[in-house]
Amino acid sequence: MENLYVKGYEERPTINFDAETGVLEISDSSYPEYTNEIYTPVMEWLEQYFEEEGRTVTFNFRLDYFNTSTSFRFQQIIMALNEYALNKNGEVTINWYYQTGDIDMQENGEDYAKDAKVPFNLLAYD
Repeated sequence: MENLYVKGYEERPTINFDAETGVLEISDSSYPEYTNEIYTPVMEWLEQYFEEEGRTVTFNFRLDYFNTSTSFRFQQIIMALNEYALNKNGEVTINWYYQTGDIDMQENGEDYAKDAKVPFNLLAYD
């Protein structure tokens, strides 16, 4: 399976999914008015990637800002990760990175962690 890499710009995130290592990352900022163009290919890639059972997946959310429509997409991604771990014997870990002192991003991570059925790490950085 091919990797998925999309260089971020302006309000669009960088997406870097490495099929070989299982390290999947969304980074930078995500606040487009319409999220379908960005996140439909992400969900399609994940669906195909999750066809193979038993993968080890590390999903990194490493954002400095996102909007409400992106938040809905993140919920979809977390649900897909949960389903993969529960139904396909996947070993999944989610890492939520936030800058030290960014209470909003920390609280967003805490809210997503409540929905996660897999290990969910809140990781502050300077």
